[in-house]
Amino acid sequence: MAKYSVAFKLAVVKAYLAGEGGYRTLADKFDISNHSTVIKWVKKYETLGESGLMRKITHKAYSVQFKLDALHYKLRTGESYQDVAIKFGMQEPSIIANWFRTWQKEGVAGLSKPKGRPTMSKKNNDQKNREQKLTKEQELERENELLRAENAYLKKLRASGINIPNRLRK
Repeated sequence: MAKYSVAFKLAVVKAYLAGEGGYRTLADKFDISNHSTVIKWVKKYETLGESGLMRKITHKAYSVQFKLDALHYKLRTGESYQDVAIKFGMQEPSIIANWFRTWQKEGVAGLSKPKGRPTMSKKNNDQKNREQKLTKEQELERENELLRAENAYLKKLRASGINIPNRLRK
């Protein structure tokens, strides 16, 4: 759950726009831990309106070109991440900061990497299905192969003089 409701954010922004105090004064008055939060809300409200104060739940995927445009704009103008995020209609300036770090470390290729856990491949499921569809004869042949391998392993252990525990002796 979000820490502050949209109605609360709107009340703080309206108080600022009405001239009831500065950022620090309003942060103290409304018991907000940091005045930069009030600054952020006011900037979002001024550029995006009430929708800028709403919390977005959907995760948006940005194209590599969009990321590069935002980064080049940041470098060209020297504006803060917050201002760049507002200019490009984004809610979180930290996303741009992450892109910038990735771009510095890995270049453009780093910006095109997909995020998150990769999807499960069908190859694993197909392999499991094939194993389940073995006939009785195939199962017995597989068991024989495993027993032969185990037997050969134990013979090598005995030949090398390693002491074999009783539970493994047959």
